[in-house]
Amino acid sequence: MTKQRNSGFPDRDAIVAFIRAHPGKVGTREIAREFGLKNADRAELKRILRELADEGTIARQGKTIHEPAALPPTVMADITGRDSDGELVATPAEWDEQSGDPPKIRIHVPRRPQPGTAAGVGDRALLHVEKPEPSDSVYRGRVIKVVDHAKTRVLGIFRALAGGGGRLIPVDKKQAGRELNIAKADSGGAEDGDLVSVDLVRSRGYGLASGKVKERLGSLASEKAVSLIAIHAHEIPQAFSPAALREAEAARPATLAGREDWRDLPLVTIDPPDAKDHDDAVYAEPDPDPGNKGGVVVTVAIADVAFYVRPGSALDRDALTRGNSVYFPDRVVPMLPERISNDLCSLVPGEPRGALAVRMVIGSDGRKRSHTFHRILMRSAAKLNYAQAQAAIDGRPDDTTGPLLDPILKPLYDAYAIVKRARDERDPLDLDIPERKILLKPDGTVDRVVVPERLDAHKLIEEFMILANVAAAEMLEKKVLPLIYRVHDEPTLEKVHNLQEFLKTLDLPFAKSGALRPALFNRVLAQVKGHDSEPLVNEVVLRSQAQAEYSAENYGHFGLNLRRYAHFTSPIRRYADLIVHRALIRGLGLGEGALPETETPESLSEVAAQISVTERRAMKAERETADRLIAHFLADRIGATFQGRISGVTRAGLFVKLSDTGADGLIPIRTLGTEYFNYDETRHALVGTRSGAMHRLGDVVDVRLVEAAPVAGALRFELLSEGKVMPRGRRRDGARSGGAQAQANTAVKAHPGRNPRKKDRGPNKARPGKSKKGKSWKP
Repeated sequence: MTKQRNSGFPDRDAIVAFIRAHPGKVGTREIAREFGLKNADRAELKRILRELADEGTIARQGKTIHEPAALPPTVMADITGRDSDGELVATPAEWDEQSGDPPKIRIHVPRRPQPGTAAGVGDRALLHVEKPEPSDSVYRGRVIKVVDHAKTRVLGIFRALAGGGGRLIPVDKKQAGRELNIAKADSGGAEDGDLVSVDLVRSRGYGLASGKVKERLGSLASEKAVSLIAIHAHEIPQAFSPAALREAEAARPATLAGREDWRDLPLVTIDPPDAKDHDDAVYAEPDPDPGNKGGVVVTVAIADVAFYVRPGSALDRDALTRGNSVYFPDRVVPMLPERISNDLCSLVPGEPRGALAVRMVIGSDGRKRSHTFHRILMRSAAKLNYAQAQAAIDGRPDDTTGPLLDPILKPLYDAYAIVKRARDERDPLDLDIPERKILLKPDGTVDRVVVPERLDAHKLIEEFMILANVAAAEMLEKKVLPLIYRVHDEPTLEKVHNLQEFLKTLDLPFAKSGALRPALFNRVLAQVKGHDSEPLVNEVVLRSQAQAEYSAENYGHFGLNLRRYAHFTSPIRRYADLIVHRALIRGLGLGEGALPETETPESLSEVAAQISVTERRAMKAERETADRLIAHFLADRIGATFQGRISGVTRAGLFVKLSDTGADGLIPIRTLGTEYFNYDETRHALVGTRSGAMHRLGDVVDVRLVEAAPVAGALRFELLSEGKVMPRGRRRDGARSGGAQAQANTAVKAHPGRNPRKKDRGPNKARPGKSKKGKSWKP
């Protein structure tokens, strides 16, 4: 019998024991069911769980409760070495430092490993892990798949020397300034400007290390080649397998067989002007049902990729390896061959195309009343871009949008106005972080950087896609089918506490009572709207958020304030959406291309972990390419002055984002002045110990460009603005507000000379450009 309190509640020990006995499967609902608690008891149960979490006895991930610092059953890990028995030891690839040291995973290697599971030190692998025995703190793990082998080579740009041979300039910011010597005999025919892969020959205690060219990967002297660096550095597959290309070429357009004929429905695509693929189309009309007065019917049609990319096929294997398309300013590395993505599955006007469509009935309050899914043959009525659609609504139609204005565009905007009511009531996280876009000249160099205007046309498509994604998740849950969710956990207690402490320094209240909701953050953001502190607060709130990811287990989407959410609307460029399409086809009996019966939540958990990694790989590659393009753009402007905002504050110095280009660069702390500076983590600032001058996250500053390293995408600045002086009392308060953390603040003397605590890296070794960014929670 479970030990109960007199009030009917279980002991804390009993709750903890139950959580330990069911790792990764317990939430408030399961605890209430186990101990026979009623709905009226939920508030008390949540209070007890909150106490246990505050004490560190348990931890929460979304709606799941587990022991603190526990690993999920499937984890991406880096193999770091061997133990005294010679067994491989790994640590999780991603770990929150606030949870303490990362746990160790001892890997069991069978005598005859399966293909693709033979791992070694330095490899990154997807592991199935088991909880440690009570007498042991080390997890046991089994390799599911080796994702990335140990890097024994250096990637860089070959610079030829007059006497033969040359130098390698590494592309990694962490290796900036550490050139390699390449002897003439070891140059492998490389020419000046070639991107090459080099094996280290030897590393000496003095002079340059030497290397040998193993592979020429392309020439940066050619147009549109900067993205090649990130593609090779992150090992993003460029070439499709011959088998996949044969399958793509053999594919034929979809027909009416097994489909509903929707070719007369005037669906339209609305995309960016430079979009290469068009995988979603929309249509809206008033609901003729008298029982839904003032309501609308919104239809979203998505390219039927599952019809062409069958489970287990060569196309499927290549798509899973890529995980998603990668978008650079100068090129796209697609998830699928162009025959599929830009032809058969692109919803071009006037051509019959297969699609999966969802028809959603929306009430006058903006809430979705019902939905149905259909496998259809459609014919797009028009291909529009956002600005074009918006101009037509604003009274400036063109030859294309003029005939569409009354029958198609106005009903779409009317439907959006209705849907927006429910969106505003839902109150998702409303961060205002402008996104910049790099526009290139024909030769592949930067023309200018723009911040595209956020139009109602963008919001319309975004909201319709969110509705369709929710409908897909709801349908699959109703059919009790496995799927991959798009999840976003709520911020950790530690991050919420840090945010509260920061907001106190601005005299902004953040009183958390009850459940954590996006509305709490939105109230803070609304208070600073239009004020000088608006960019700063938006940035700090963003950094407090968790990172969105894919998971076979649902714990909701905090940022969107949705209980269930899945990606359905972009199967051309995201593998997660393809899985959801297959599951819908299976659950609704829609024909070929269904999710296999052998696919389980466990197998999809492995897929979700893998594509979460490929998504982050793509984001990092895209960001690094933008950094390199901007560094090339600014390389001939050394000595010029710019205005920007402090975008990151660390013990190494200040990171500044330029206002006009969005370029990030470092101001080393040793160059700030002639006094010591404390790093105040609570205030996100460096504070002068003598003068009280404070340089804070979000401050507008003037800087001079001192150095640009285009290959690494690194910039170094000199600060021209004076810091804001803090009153002495406030300085003491700031030190105290960090509590124990204040004692760990680093005091570094800032002067043009050498940092007394750190070996001078030299001008090219400052590793600029990598600020402490918040994690992406994008839908």
